[in-house]
Amino acid sequence: MALTATARDVLEGAFMPLWVRGEVSDFKAHRNGHWYFCLRDGDAQIRCVAWSRDRRIPARPDDGMQVAAFGQLSVYPARGEMQFSVTRMEAEGDGLYRKALDITRARLEADGLLDPRRKRALPRYPRRIAVITSRDGAALRDIHAVVQRRCPAVDIVLVPAAVQGDAAPESLCDALDRVARWQKADVLIIGRGGGAREDLWAFNDERVARALASCPMPTISAVGHEIDMSICDLVADVRAPTPSAAAEAAVPVQAELRERLRAFAGLFAGLSADHVARARLDASDAVLRVSDGAVRHVDRRRQNVEAGAGRLNAVSPLATLDRGYAIVRTANGRTVRSVRALRAGQEVELVFRDGAASATIDGAASPASETESSETGGPS
Repeated sequence: MALTATARDVLEGAFMPLWVRGEVSDFKAHRNGHWYFCLRDGDAQIRCVAWSRDRRIPARPDDGMQVAAFGQLSVYPARGEMQFSVTRMEAEGDGLYRKALDITRARLEADGLLDPRRKRALPRYPRRIAVITSRDGAALRDIHAVVQRRCPAVDIVLVPAAVQGDAAPESLCDALDRVARWQKADVLIIGRGGGAREDLWAFNDERVARALASCPMPTISAVGHEIDMSICDLVADVRAPTPSAAAEAAVPVQAELRERLRAFAGLFAGLSADHVARARLDASDAVLRVSDGAVRHVDRRRQNVEAGAGRLNAVSPLATLDRGYAIVRTANGRTVRSVRALRAGQEVELVFRDGAASATIDGAASPASETESSETGGPS
């Protein structure tokens, strides 16, 4: 054991951390999280280990992948074998990073978090914007400048977080959790300025993406420059190419709001005047309808009265008097309807169309009595 330990110390002292290029083979992922594999070329190979606690590698490499691995040459005392402890790894091109992105994207897509139908619209007139970014970064200054220029009445609340490095994903998740529990922001901007791929990698972390997707308010992701695209960009409701563009998307221009309000006021005044004019016109139409109905009602009543008067006039004694007839009344005012009700010497009243006259009955005989007298030879 002393020999292998001494060999390890000598080897680590003789070789500073370095980059080794080769092809990955015999890759195995242990259940404890450690990776074991070999790097080889056409002439030789070296055993490698990537400890779960030490490595900063975006995705596990595949067998046959050409990579450049950074680490420390050492000796594993338990087996007395030389091994290369890898902490960083880059594939040719962007193989490992692309693979990590594809894996994360596939998981989020399977859960529906990339579905365009779940995208929410930004509020038109926000009062308060939460910003998750570095306290000292240029992104915060850019957002402040845009908001002050467009609509200074909007409040900006900074929720500081680390935006790069190993601790960044956990810091971003904590900030997102605070904003979600606070629930007093109308919209959230998360992001940072430009940087190298490794600097922006925290915004490709699956934990950060899921925390962003669960935010209760609409979200804007603004990571890096326009050419950069992160997983957070895909999950957020709106993707902005830069932090300044995110502020412009979130905040309206105050002068435009005033102009719009003036236009609305004019439109409202015009609509009010039209409404009053229509109300007056409707009232005039209603009066005309009432007047026309009243005239028609009076005409119908007049016609009914005239028809009734005609019928009454047809049976009225006055109509008979108009034709030259007279009405005979007794002294007590009773109308004489038969000649048999009269006797000689009786005083009666004769009623004419234009007045009355007194008369005395000299004699009375019915036409039937005259017939009987003539047939029986009565006095002539």
